[in-house]
Amino acid sequence: MGATMTLTAERPAADTFLAEAAELLGAKGLTRDAELMEPWLTDWRGRYTGRALALASPGSTEEVAALVKLCAKHGVPIVPQGGNSGMVGGATPDDSGRGILLSLRRMDRVRRLDAQAGQVVCEAGMILQSLHDLAAENGLRFPLTLGGKGSATIGGLISTNAGGTQVLRHGTMRAQVLGIEAVLADGEVYDGLTALKKDNRGFDLKQLLIGSEGTLGIVTAATLGLLPAPSATVTVWAGLPGIVEARTLLRAMERAMGDTLEGFEVVPAHCLESVLAHLPDARPPLSGRHAWNALIEFVATGTDEASLRERAEAALASAMEDGLFEDAVIAANETQAEAFWTLRDSISAAERALGPAMQHDISVPVEKMPEFILSAGPAVEREFPGTRAVAFGHLGDGNVHFHVLAPEGAVAGEWEEGEGKRVSVRVYDLVTEWGGSISAEHGIGQVKIGELARLGDPVSLAMMRAVKQALDPHGLLNPGKLVPGA
Repeated sequence: MGATMTLTAERPAADTFLAEAAELLGAKGLTRDAELMEPWLTDWRGRYTGRALALASPGSTEEVAALVKLCAKHGVPIVPQGGNSGMVGGATPDDSGRGILLSLRRMDRVRRLDAQAGQVVCEAGMILQSLHDLAAENGLRFPLTLGGKGSATIGGLISTNAGGTQVLRHGTMRAQVLGIEAVLADGEVYDGLTALKKDNRGFDLKQLLIGSEGTLGIVTAATLGLLPAPSATVTVWAGLPGIVEARTLLRAMERAMGDTLEGFEVVPAHCLESVLAHLPDARPPLSGRHAWNALIEFVATGTDEASLRERAEAALASAMEDGLFEDAVIAANETQAEAFWTLRDSISAAERALGPAMQHDISVPVEKMPEFILSAGPAVEREFPGTRAVAFGHLGDGNVHFHVLAPEGAVAGEWEEGEGKRVSVRVYDLVTEWGGSISAEHGIGQVKIGELARLGDPVSLAMMRAVKQALDPHGLLNPGKLVPGA
């Protein structure tokens, strides 16, 4: 009887909220159409599916603020969402159906571009690829890229403090953000878009919002730094005998090439073979099979490609004499370089096509990464017979994606919920033992919130909960994500 009475009481309240939200946003800004909502209720990996009262798509910061105030008035939870390309279920609602899904995809305008200052102010819904194109049209570039650049939004990248393949030289999204505009839990707008070299007026509040996964505020716009477009790029695919040699090669390239070294990705043979099988038109860069591969990119401004290529060839020749790699090819043109990067960027999709797997976005100190891979992989495979551990990614910044593939014949869904969860617990225990992080660049979301509670520093967790309580006392912003116990 009590449950029935509660449901009866909640329904009119929800109807009142939806009527007011529809009046605020109009037909373009609010939908309850199940077919239109369905693609956005499941995360990219297909592990979480939720429900929502409606999908809200405001067209301006003012509409976001008014909607958030309306949600606060009615006690309606809000799940902000960008391109829905996240890896940890951070933009997927729970199955209660009490909250709304807040899409920022309509807010994709460029408010201001200052090519002289190397700054752009854009809204949260702008697609990363669109920002790359805009920058290129103005002789500039935005120095952060990743495989999902065609769908990832600026707001999502900020909310998760995304990394990608250029972190080695340029840092994560946190380093690219010069200012932020965000709507807070009470509907007030934090206007911190002005970019100042020096500002000593207390806490750096924009940094608090970066990486907060929409739990402290909803990013609506940002001021981002742009760099001059490169005058020369050299891309190399190298085959190596082992991951230890990859680290030695990384250090050799750093010494020889300085800050022209922009990317250093490692790809084991298994991952490359999976991609070649997954992409029918793909071709292996080298003629022979190598236990490990390195995708290396050098980028320079103020020099021509011929001189950068000459320096790279000399550095590689010296490294080969030292036995650091077995074979290598330098991309002859931009098309071939893009083909190399397509191989790297397609690993996650190719591995997913193989069947069930547990994906772990982890980091340990760069100098420990090869030994971690050589130790942790066999340890997991011994403890969980039939599994296969593969590691790939950004060796240069200590972040690799450590995937554990299910045994042959494992049932998708069942394996992840059973043995797969035990695999992840073991992996995160190992990462913690090695002094690393259970989340290097994808965030915590739903996937890792339990592990953060189990393994996180108690003082750090208490500080996070205190901040959440202060900024979102009613827990309406992206509940159940990032902050354990909030």
